[in-house]
Amino acid sequence: MENDYYMLVVTPHPDDAEFGVAGTVRKLTREGRKVVYVVCTNGDKGTSDRNMKPEDLVKTREKEQRAAARVLGVSKVEFMRYPDQGLEDTPEFRKALVRLIRRYRPQVVVTANPYIKYMWHRDHRITGQAVLDAVFPYARDHLSYPELLEEGLEPHKVREVWLWGPEDANHYSDITDTFDTKLQALGCHKSQVGDIPQEMRDRMRDWARTMAKGQNFELAEAFHRVMMRY
Repeated sequence: MENDYYMLVVTPHPDDAEFGVAGTVRKLTREGRKVVYVVCTNGDKGTSDRNMKPEDLVKTREKEQRAAARVLGVSKVEFMRYPDQGLEDTPEFRKALVRLIRRYRPQVVVTANPYIKYMWHRDHRITGQAVLDAVFPYARDHLSYPELLEEGLEPHKVREVWLWGPEDANHYSDITDTFDTKLQALGCHKSQVGDIPQEMRDRMRDWARTMAKGQNFELAEAFHRVMMRY
């Protein structure tokens, strides 16, 4: 059982974490913090190429995600391999998330904000909600999925949850020194972003600058941060 991971990043698809939290992840790994990625879906729908077979796309996207993780210094990547656009908020999915939370015992769990209004990718909405439920109360309570105790997975109390893509941000992470590394990691996802056109780079920098408005640094990633009180 692992017990020294600082952050568990639960991402709906390969590449979502690079958009949402990669600058922060690299900042933490530079400081010696251990971070693990959990990728919920296999990304087998994420292409406009009519000749691309889903099974080949899955292999490509996992390879890309591993490459991005290496750029960021992520310690480990766990692939859950649920089908893209097929994620469901089921007891089985929740239990799988609880298992990973108890295995890695992170201080902080980061995931997609499930509460964006109106139009939002269903996998993002389900991932975020399932992660919140897995953190509390399921990972905390020994009578939740008691069979996990037989696997040696004791209950765990996560200290903080950070949601990327918030409409009500209350936590801002300085990524001024890691923004370029964020782009480098995102660029590993060639099947999704190609070579990252300059327009996209400029747009992402402008967004990071907007997120840092009112802070004492230039570029930021913004989150809604929940401090857990048990």
